[in-house]
Amino acid sequence: MTTPATDWLRLDQQICFSLHAASRAFNGVYRVILKDLGLTYPQYLVMLVLWEHGDLPVKALGEHLRLDSGTLSPLLKRLEAAGLVRRERSTRDERSVEVRLTDEGTALREHALQVPRRIAAATGCDVDEIRDLRTRLDQLTSMLDAAAQSEAAGDAGRQ
Repeated sequence: MTTPATDWLRLDQQICFSLHAASRAFNGVYRVILKDLGLTYPQYLVMLVLWEHGDLPVKALGEHLRLDSGTLSPLLKRLEAAGLVRRERSTRDERSVEVRLTDEGTALREHALQVPRRIAAATGCDVDEIRDLRTRLDQLTSMLDAAAQSEAAGDAGRQ
């Protein structure tokens, strides 16, 4: 069955809206689960990267999270005020600021271990379904990144 062209503009036909709605639903579950840790979802993502990679320059942290410094800086400021991270000028490059976990930030990792299990349970998916969905979403992200670069190159060529 083919979809009439006019139906392509229906909200329920938009993959971006399905992803947006799922993201908002995830944020709602994370909000409740992360309340015990005293973290917001974006702060939790910062902590995940630091727990995984250790000390990082702000620029590298932003690259991992796909966030610009204007969005990342207030997050880091709040995490620093909470005593979870420290921001320090790099001794190797004065222009670079490194983010380091404090002892309290490192210790919080133990309390966060229950978060992924609770999120997985909330999805109703088994481990293989979650792995498959994550793989497919990563592929979608790569395709969209490539399409955005191609579109940007085409826009530059048309100007």
